[in-house]
Amino acid sequence: MKTILITGATSGIGKALAIHAAKEGYRVIACGRNKDALDALSGNSNIDACQFDVTDLEDARRALATEKFDIAVLNAGTCEYVDIDDFEPDMFRRVFEPNFFGVVNCVDALLPKLQQGDKLVIVDSMARLLPFTKSQAYGASKAALHYFTKSLEVDLHHKGIKVQAVSPGFVETPLTDKNDFEMPMKISAEEAAQAMLAGIEDDKQTVFFPRIFGFILRFMHILPTPLQKRISLSMREKQ
Repeated sequence: MKTILITGATSGIGKALAIHAAKEGYRVIACGRNKDALDALSGNSNIDACQFDVTDLEDARRALATEKFDIAVLNAGTCEYVDIDDFEPDMFRRVFEPNFFGVVNCVDALLPKLQQGDKLVIVDSMARLLPFTKSQAYGASKAALHYFTKSLEVDLHHKGIKVQAVSPGFVETPLTDKNDFEMPMKISAEEAAQAMLAGIEDDKQTVFFPRIFGFILRFMHILPTPLQKRISLSMREKQ
């Protein structure tokens, strides 16, 4: 039985992935801050709980010191949108702390444990592909995270450690439930979990879902910058 460690497993995609992976026969180490949510998950015989805060380096090191796994999915994160007329630098720090530095903390804790054949999976977002309105903090954190992932892929290759990126589109979660704008091709957290696990098992370098939305945004990403700007401006006008 393979073991998969998942951060941010108490809600959204992480929770759905924990439940789906357990159903598929994995032993799951579900990580998060919410003890009640972790206790509920650990009612499943294939799921063990690991409580810690990814934004606390020493807490991450302590909690992950004895965990053994084949796959680590670093999924924990948050989202806040920028009001350009009420610009708030502290909000950028709040977003980057879990989204980027939380992953850095977990990687620091996990690197000594990674062995040949293990997989390190880091969840960013398709938001990194286009300059979306109000997404300066969230999109920048995910773009930084994707670069971090791809650089790790290079430096861990010689050790036989597989590094994969996951770039979701719109997924129905407690975070996206707060959005007050149209979310094209939104899928359920359960559908996202199925697509994520399938992509991990297929050894894809980057896993995109929903598939069609991913294709559209990747195409937009390679368009000339002036065209990207026009597309982004038209989206802003619709909000």
